[in-house]
Amino acid sequence: MAIAVYQGVDGAYSQLVLEHFLRERGITGNTLGVRTYRDLVTALSSLRADLGVIPIENAIGGTVREAYDLIGEFELAPVAEILWRTDHRLLGVRGATLRDVREVLAHPLVIAECGKFLSGLEQARAIPCEDTGVAAREVARGGSPEIAALAPPSAAAIYDLIELAAHCSDHPQTYSRFLIVRPKHTARGETIDFGIGAARRKTSIIFAVSERTGSLAQALSILANAGINGDKLESKPYLGHGTERIFYIDFDGDVTDPNVAKALAQMRGACETFTVLGSYDAHVGEPVGASEVTVRPSLERAPERLAPEPIVPQVETPFPRVARATKPDGTVLRIGNVRIGDGEFVIIAGPCSIESREQILETAREVRARGALMLRGGAFKPRTSPYAFQGLGWEGIELLAEAGRASGLPTVSEVMTIDQVTRVAEHIDVLQIGARNMQNFDLLKAVGRAGRPVLLKRGFSATIDELLAAAEYILSEGNPNVMLCERGIRTFEPTTRNTLDLSAVPVLRERSHLPVLVDPSHGVGVRRWIRPLCRAAKAVGAHGLLVEVHPNPTEAKSDKEQALTFDDFSAIVADLSQIPIADAVLVRD
Repeated sequence: MAIAVYQGVDGAYSQLVLEHFLRERGITGNTLGVRTYRDLVTALSSLRADLGVIPIENAIGGTVREAYDLIGEFELAPVAEILWRTDHRLLGVRGATLRDVREVLAHPLVIAECGKFLSGLEQARAIPCEDTGVAAREVARGGSPEIAALAPPSAAAIYDLIELAAHCSDHPQTYSRFLIVRPKHTARGETIDFGIGAARRKTSIIFAVSERTGSLAQALSILANAGINGDKLESKPYLGHGTERIFYIDFDGDVTDPNVAKALAQMRGACETFTVLGSYDAHVGEPVGASEVTVRPSLERAPERLAPEPIVPQVETPFPRVARATKPDGTVLRIGNVRIGDGEFVIIAGPCSIESREQILETAREVRARGALMLRGGAFKPRTSPYAFQGLGWEGIELLAEAGRASGLPTVSEVMTIDQVTRVAEHIDVLQIGARNMQNFDLLKAVGRAGRPVLLKRGFSATIDELLAAAEYILSEGNPNVMLCERGIRTFEPTTRNTLDLSAVPVLRERSHLPVLVDPSHGVGVRRWIRPLCRAAKAVGAHGLLVEVHPNPTEAKSDKEQALTFDDFSAIVADLSQIPIADAVLVRD
């Protein structure tokens, strides 16, 4: 029996679409609501669910770009598109009348679709909420005749509400477009048949071109010359790349068609970045309507199935999700406008500890100007001595987030406890697991469920196998966006703070598909030795560096001996520009 997930609660349009898909394909299954789209894709990636639904376009509101980006980030496989007629009704508690209504709860897209209707309710104001199911549920819970919800008619039956007005959309043909998606990498022996193979197929891609005259026309002409019909073209700014833009295209055809495959190969060469989301069954005919589905309350169904399902390893290994054989071409992490593992050497720079607003803003401005692509900074600092500076805590998180916004750099900061994970993830782009917590397995599981990229540092005395096993904990919870960091291990040598094990880099690249970074600052702990180790890290094949930079290292509240000055950092970046990216590592798994 399939577990199918959607964002929202019972009565959401997404649930209705899932029920329709399951019935039409003859699949026995239950639907289960989750809190956010990121929770949805995490559940699929961890194999806690078999398929899910994501809205990707609205006839009035346009493209839901977050949905496209999440499908690409978590490497989900699209199965089918469904066009769904959104039949909005105004629902209220028993005894209420239209004249009573003072507040209308609705999803923002629904508010946009019902603008004329809402403007006619002169005494009422529209209040956005997560989805239509939540809107109906909150009306039922409140019990006030002054509060109503715009939701599908099925929500009235679920929450015992009455219909105050019907057909509230400004246009009777309003519809939304949904994609049914599934995990791309599934356990061996999967038996669910999704019925893929409709007469008409579509493909979706995301790409960026260089900022020069004719670059977009050149890319699109490849599709035109191949006789491929474009179904949709939309764009958004490519953050951190001037006025460049990211483009979303849907077109007719399947990636297995020879002419499509050839065209995509040519486009890949003409684009700066290029991601194929996949091919799927296209919707044929008019949009289907919500009234045809009877929704069963399902929020509490089968919670035991949400435990991660094991992957049957293709090779004998204790960490099958992490093993190179799982993804021979390697994983590429997309963090804002930064891609790690895709041929660009990424430098993450910033202070060991965030000490003040002025300090972190100045550092962010300077490291970006000198070549950093991401900003690091510690807010919660695990120190050996209880009397050492422990960081600014939540104030530091807020300051780092502000500096990231001001500079346009994605941010990295450490989480130390489970209760910090969700709140830090709301502000920071990458969650760091420090060396002391590499085998804090409950914390690893928590960041695996958070949906944010994770930077996992090797423990002081951890073997390479133990580092990979720790990464497996994170991936097993559904988070594929993990990068490994070699930061030095303890040996009998006292000259340096640690012994930077650069031999681990090619070993990790051979044994795992995850990107590998090096932290030479902690590796040696002495400022003057960091520069040559940065060169060595790139030479042996690391995908990037994590270095500590401070406006005035002698006054740093932690790790002053290893903090680089801005000029030190500039010299290192200049050095690295002369060293080519290491060739791909041979895989012997």
